[in-house]
Amino acid sequence: MHHCVFAVPFAMDNTLRFVRAVASLPGVRLGIVSQEPVDRLPKDLRQEISAYAQVGDAMKSDSLVQGVRQIAGQWGQKVDSLLGILEPLQEPLAEARAKLGLPGTSPEAAGNMRDKAQMKDTLRQHGLPCARHGLGGSIPEILRAAEHTGFPLVAKPPDGAGAKRTVRCDSAAQLEDYLRNFPPNPSKPLLLEEFIQGDEFSFDSMSLNGKHVFHSISSYTPTPLEVVQTPWIQWCVLLPRSLDEFSDILDAGPRSLTALGMQTGMSHTEWFRRPDGTLAISEVAARPPGAQFMSLISYAHDTDMYRAWAALETFGQVEIGPRSYAVGAAYLRAQGQGRRVRGVSGIEKVKDELKELVVEAKLPKPGMPKSESYEGEGYVILRDEDTETVREGLQKLVSNIRVELG
Repeated sequence: MHHCVFAVPFAMDNTLRFVRAVASLPGVRLGIVSQEPVDRLPKDLRQEISAYAQVGDAMKSDSLVQGVRQIAGQWGQKVDSLLGILEPLQEPLAEARAKLGLPGTSPEAAGNMRDKAQMKDTLRQHGLPCARHGLGGSIPEILRAAEHTGFPLVAKPPDGAGAKRTVRCDSAAQLEDYLRNFPPNPSKPLLLEEFIQGDEFSFDSMSLNGKHVFHSISSYTPTPLEVVQTPWIQWCVLLPRSLDEFSDILDAGPRSLTALGMQTGMSHTEWFRRPDGTLAISEVAARPPGAQFMSLISYAHDTDMYRAWAALETFGQVEIGPRSYAVGAAYLRAQGQGRRVRGVSGIEKVKDELKELVVEAKLPKPGMPKSESYEGEGYVILRDEDTETVREGLQKLVSNIRVELG
């Protein structure tokens, strides 16, 4: 029996999907550490867990250690693993594992992948291509870093995730405006990064005992930063069926994970291909991808990737089918003023034409609140054996479906 504790600071739907995957594995006894009461979990999931510990702050390592020890006491049994998927949780998890003597990503490796400036320094030391960058804890330091980085540049927190507080600055004046709103200090420095022109992709991978064992590549259209800065724009993610054109990242991706200290787990790398064909790694995260990517990879490989992640983390097992399909997601983002969806149009126009391709959809509904995430109010996932068919289908979706706020 494998005794596993899952850190669930907040009972969010995406986190609970991973929890359910672990609970579904035979031979696993599951406990949860959270800062919320147990009744925040769905009733059916509460029946799947055998121990629960509520702590003051489940985003801190000391609280995680306290919770794991409480659960071990409830079981009268040593805990075998401590898991969690949130990006801000990866360093506290690593620190807690080290204190408890549990396996998993080390604090050093977690720090390499959480601190994006440290990550780029490490990659560059190992001869891996990444964007020019600078870090500063004061406005003078940031302005000096901008001289090295050059304009245009991207400003963001070094521990940011999901493009939060990330902006493009085309001039010193725009950077100074940003600094007035978010002045850096030594405890909250700012990261500046070269703005890379080119196409953006992800490299989502699994590692086992330091060995690269699985990968998937996704293409963004347009880039997430453009999506964040342009509220009206729609965006898509495409997983091509063939990965033959990606020999550059298939070499650099695993090497970057080795350099950063990845051992066992899933990681999400964002990278660019410049117009001249050269590659630049933007950032690496020691966690599974978000934004429905796990579902997209599942459809491409006819494999439940949530369960595959759970098997990797608990038993060190990797069983994933071949990439038999191209898959894509169109993220439906509301346009206009207002805080709630007023209406959705264009669905009937594309429904009959694309119905054979649709494998999953979450359509926005009138009256629902505006999403706080750049992922939008809904999505449609398409799948086909032919990549171009999926690509054309995504374009039809974002060209015809309109979600209006009011």
